[in-house]
Amino acid sequence: QVQLVESGGGLVQAGGSLRLSCAAAGRTFSSYAMGWFRQVPGKERDFVARISRSGGSTTYADSVKGRFTISRDNAKNTVYLQMNSLKPEDTAVYYCAADNPVVPGIYDYWGQGTQVTVSS
Repeated sequence: QVQLVESGGGLVQAGGSLRLSCAAAGRTFSSYAMGWFRQVPGKERDFVARISRSGGSTTYADSVKGRFTISRDNAKNTVYLQMNSLKPEDTAVYYCAADNPVVPGIYDYWGQGTQVTVSS
């Protein structure tokens, strides 16, 4: 089991920045690649970013590329999402998730989510 807790969401004006954190407890954090997703009410959950177990490889959705940065600190069991140049369309509940080490792309564990609201 891996328990994930997100924090850092809030209300920000367009053009502003936020940094989300996701603290992990349980099994060895460094065994998991980690992802960030977001969801708007009534829509499917969308992929935002992913980081490999070591942090050496990252992937981003086109909609956030160049504005968001995913990183991790395995010593602190934490993954981060730095969000810059925020837009109203970035408004969503943001979730972190742990990727299955055997079947990549199947995220086994999810946090409860943190709300990000970007005002225009």
